[in-house]
Amino acid sequence: MGSTADVFKAYDIRGTVPDQIDAEMCRAIGGAMARFAGAPRLLVAYDMRASGVELSTAFAEGARAQGVAVTDLGMVSTDCAYFASGKLDAPAAMFTASHNPAAYNGVKLCLAGARPIGRDSGLAEIEAMTNELMAAPPPSGHLAPYDRYDILQEFADHVRSFVDTTTLRPLKVVADTANGMGGFVLPLVMEGLPFDVEILYGDLDGTFPNHPADPIQPENLRDLMDAVVASGADIGLAFDGDADRVFLVDERAEAVSGSLTTALVAASMLDKHPGSTILYNCICSKVVPEVIAEHGGTGIRTRVGHSYIKQVMAETGAVFGGEHSGHYYYRDNYRADSGIITTLLVLELMSVTRQPLSELLGSFRRYAASGEINTEVPDPAAAVEEVAAVEARRGSILDRLDGLTVDHGDWWYNLRPSNTEPLLRLNVEAPDQASCEHHVREVLALVHEAGH
Repeated sequence: MGSTADVFKAYDIRGTVPDQIDAEMCRAIGGAMARFAGAPRLLVAYDMRASGVELSTAFAEGARAQGVAVTDLGMVSTDCAYFASGKLDAPAAMFTASHNPAAYNGVKLCLAGARPIGRDSGLAEIEAMTNELMAAPPPSGHLAPYDRYDILQEFADHVRSFVDTTTLRPLKVVADTANGMGGFVLPLVMEGLPFDVEILYGDLDGTFPNHPADPIQPENLRDLMDAVVASGADIGLAFDGDADRVFLVDERAEAVSGSLTTALVAASMLDKHPGSTILYNCICSKVVPEVIAEHGGTGIRTRVGHSYIKQVMAETGAVFGGEHSGHYYYRDNYRADSGIITTLLVLELMSVTRQPLSELLGSFRRYAASGEINTEVPDPAAAVEEVAAVEARRGSILDRLDGLTVDHGDWWYNLRPSNTEPLLRLNVEAPDQASCEHHVREVLALVHEAGH
């Protein structure tokens, strides 16, 4: 069994099975979560990974040994588990490693009402209690009750409630679900809607035999792009393994960034909820705050990461929040993120406007972005400080909301340390591709100088 230090991350618990995370550790995590949450009942769910049933069952036993009843939701997507936490007003544990390779599994935890648990909001305490329970003799005696609950139909109805189904028109949709949970949940949500849906790699298989379930990587979109062209589809959808994220491909087989999707959905949500507040993280394109202002909304810039965004949503009442990484959050979804709600909102917009996706996005394609570029350095935090010092001497405008953001007027970049690896993550945006590539080289030169 591994150490908790290896698997407790900034936002969740994740590691390789069984060397880093196993049933014994999950039993202790279940007990720790039961103690921390202080609720009479916990929900537990899992995705299609081979170890999901074993690890979630051990977690449930650990919670029940602490006198807390457990309701098993079975195999669902992560956004469905968050919905259940809100609908049933109970803390939840979702066993998934999202986009990670087959050898991994982990747990995403939330409090009742889908309130997030991250390192700064309970995960550190849960880790400490997990270590206590792993060191203690195994609990014996009576286990609290256990039951099962099928939430999937209620979730599908909830997702459809975000759109006016009477406005939807026939569209050809191709979805690459990468052998993940999208292949299980998407057909249920689409039932009775006027869409012709073709699913690539819909069989549930946690070994990911076709390609990794990580749609932010361009190489994992190739099969979807080919299928969009071959079938003349109106849109392509790429889901990650636990189906809480989605990336779009337009009818010309061009990938749509998370920033452009955020801008598109923000515009749609502001049409439905005029004057609302919209959140976007500090790596999103400048087009996002521009579109929010153009549609009469109030934009608020946040740190990267779901626990921060959900907290700011609760504080501000924001109706929607988007991240460049394909996470889209909805006030009326218990402030949780959902790839499938996002999918329906985009299909509704295409139906109502009768415009192809490329045309809907045309006015939003204002800048060129580098995408996330990772550089390994011995001390990422120290490297950021060295780059900040150089920029300060130049008189640059510095922002420390999340890592370092430097705005040079016609171009900007964000540099931040990874939460889990000795990496610096760089994002650059500029007016056109040539200047973007030039500025990437310029910042990377600064990074290399700082890292050595």
